[in-house]
Amino acid sequence: MHGYTADKDAYLKRLRRIEGQVRGLQRMIENDDYCIDVLTQISAATKALQAVSLGLLDEHLKHCVAQAVAAGGEVADEKIAEASAAIGRLVKS
Repeated sequence: MHGYTADKDAYLKRLRRIEGQVRGLQRMIENDDYCIDVLTQISAATKALQAVSLGLLDEHLKHCVAQAVAAGGEVADEKIAEASAAIGRLVKS
């Protein structure tokens, strides 16, 4: 069981809100809305998606990686490498 299952509804709700922000952004571009409005919407959607990503990564580290480390062996090494790569991608974005 993944660690985020307890917060699954909250994550799904937040992702639906982000999806709405992206649809709003699409309409703004289609309607040639003022550039600053588009940039503000992009910033809001980006921050919201980053917050969800960090929350999911935190849950993954607390549960999946912690369980793998406790079990030891190759699975632990794989989970640590996987988490490290995900953190690297988040830091670069």
